[in-house]
Amino acid sequence: MVLGISVTAHGQSFPAKPVRLIVPFSPGGGTDIATRIIAPKLSERFGQQAIVDNRPGAAGGIGTEATVKSAPDGYVLLIGSTSEIAISPSLYAKLPYDVLCDLLAAAPFASTSMVLVVMPALPVNSAAELATLARTPR
Repeated sequence: MVLGISVTAHGQSFPAKPVRLIVPFSPGGGTDIATRIIAPKLSERFGQQAIVDNRPGAAGGIGTEATVKSAPDGYVLLIGSTSEIAISPSLYAKLPYDVLCDLLAAAPFASTSMVLVVMPALPVNSAAELATLARTPR
């Protein structure tokens, strides 16, 4: 028996075509704006166009599903957020994607702060007090 193997590997440079950045939300939101800021820098670095592709709907699920169903070649990247990566899998028993099996974190590039605000007339001064008030029967 003879085992034939190649002694040299012929790799192709990456990327050899445009890279699509799927934003699973509408244009104009925070995720879209952050992506549009980094897209030109990625284009410059890659030597290929980085295309922002907004796929809104289902709390980020439509864009996430489009990413998962694309060819696993590195040319389609999801600009993910807490909504479709953590919240939706916690809320819904069945999604068209499995965060742990279908996605791989590549790099964080932005972070945001969340702020909880209430009307001044509401008798609460903390999130704990708000939770207690919400649980109080009326």
